Amino acid sequence: MSTELTLQLIDTHAGGDVSRIVIGGISPLPGDTVREQMHYLRDDADGLRKLLLNEPYGIPEMSVDLLVPATLPEAQAGYIIMEVMGYPIYSGSNTICTATAVLESGLVAKQEGRQRFSLESPAGLVQIEAQVRDGVVESITCEGLPSYIHTHNASINVPGIGRVNYSVAYSGGFYALVDAAELGFSLTREEERALNDCAFAIVEALQAERGFSHHTLGDVGPLPFLHFMGPVDQIADNFYRSRSTTYVHPGVICRSPTGTGTSARLALMHHEGRIRAGDKLETVSLRDTGFIGEMTGTCPSGTRSSGTHESGAHQMVENTITGRAYVLARSEIVINCDDPMVECSGLRHILTSG
Repeated sequence: MSTELTLQLIDTHAGGDVSRIVIGGISPLPGDTVREQMHYLRDDADGLRKLLLNEPYGIPEMSVDLLVPATLPEAQAGYIIMEVMGYPIYSGSNTICTATAVLESGLVAKQEGRQRFSLESPAGLVQIEAQVRDGVVESITCEGLPSYIHTHNASINVPGIGRVNYSVAYSGGFYALVDAAELGFSLTREEERALNDCAFAIVEALQAERGFSHHTLGDVGPLPFLHFMGPVDQIADNFYRSRSTTYVHPGVICRSPTGTGTSARLALMHHEGRIRAGDKLETVSLRDTGFIGEMTGTCPSGTRSSGTHESGAHQMVENTITGRAYVLARSEIVINCDDPMVECSGLRHILTSG
């Protein structure tokens, strides 16, 4: 009889994007930091990501977050983010979901009112502020990565579309930012397939034409994200709102407006002189869910980039992202490696029951 292999999960969603939080069943990973543990998963144990994002257990539109012990003394837990595009070092929606899961699982005890704690992402320490009322986690505010504009107001010829204007921001991954109206979109749910096809073509063209290098991290791989920007409306003093849609290559339109997409928008708006510290932007998805980004300040990168359209010394936009996650399920899944639909290579050696 085969040994039963199991994983313990908390399924959550923030703004419609489902994040599966793995809370048990995985052996300790090698690595002195969460970033090093992420590299181990990516290079030697990618089977976990593939298992939970593919049939029969999941779909590519989901995300997976593995809880691991923190290596930084200030953090209560660590987490590694897995998506269809690979292993981003940061994600706002995944951070909101993970922070909610550590509270709901009791890993961090809930406190009524406003409570603060820290998590360790592959990008480093993340400050979390949770609002709890009557034992319910009503909102999570997390630090977004300092974001900056890498390329401003460039254009590219895209087969089947024509000339497309774009900017590129870094906010945890490189984002192509495009004006939805210029491409004929109003950002409604009925346009989802057309948005996906359009974004796929633009990202393919960008990846074929050029690469993007982070000012301190260097080469972080091909550009994986595209963000469609709707018109920006001023709702009140220091508060703006915009319909938005984020695409993840290859072939995923996010249900939420995404935290890193929101951070990228804040960086672009600041670069163009349209917002300043203290201003907030609510991004609204195709499903009418929203995240609120706040620009909290700026800091210089201290370095200079080279290349066409780049702005020289980067000014980093510090920001926070606020949203709410909901628990969908608490479950234990059974992994049967004899099932022809299940691929256990790259996985079995990190299962505690393996």
